[in-house]
Amino acid sequence: MRAVVFDLDGTLADTSGDLIAAANECFRAMGEGDVLDVVGDAGVALRGGKAMLRAGLERLGRPDDAVIEAYYPRLLEAYGAKIDVHTVFYDGALDAVEELRRGGYKLAICTNKPEALARELMHRLGALDLFGALVGADTLAVRKPDPAPLFEAARRAGGTPGRCLLVGDSDTDRNTARAAGVPSVLVTFGPSGADMAALEPEALISAYHELPEVCARLLR
Repeated sequence: MRAVVFDLDGTLADTSGDLIAAANECFRAMGEGDVLDVVGDAGVALRGGKAMLRAGLERLGRPDDAVIEAYYPRLLEAYGAKIDVHTVFYDGALDAVEELRRGGYKLAICTNKPEALARELMHRLGALDLFGALVGADTLAVRKPDPAPLFEAARRAGGTPGRCLLVGDSDTDRNTARAAGVPSVLVTFGPSGADMAALEPEALISAYHELPEVCARLLR
């Protein structure tokens, strides 16, 4: 069975606004005010909580791994409390998901967001049941770019791991697919979209209506 596995942040949904809000709550607790900008730091946000804390501390001239580790749980708590205030699916994402479902593909999510937060977000957005499986950063002992979470997501969704592809938005997703020996499809509409071509994925898409045809071609 063919499987299409999606990254979440920056691929299916723009989660940057809520992530940045959580990071800025941490910076305010440090007495620094809002350090990150919703627009200018969207790309940083989609690299995860620790990346945001590191970027903000470097901007303040005080990078400190101990501070990052100390505030990371607080960031996750703040994010979980307001996880869907600004988050939206990218245009056409759910239409493409529905079309792929009708076409017989097994669908899954493989994300480096903690599984509980990813499930809660998809539940609040009303789309969790569209996917046969969700594997997060802490579901297995390893995370992307190790290929094991990708294979596990495809398997749990009812697909054949060797007959899957990964839809993503980063070098992490490209490297995961390469390690797995399966195709990657990178989206160019996110904050780092201009950088995706240099990663040489099997396909690029600029809008979700392109995805079903690309999947049919790559998973013949």
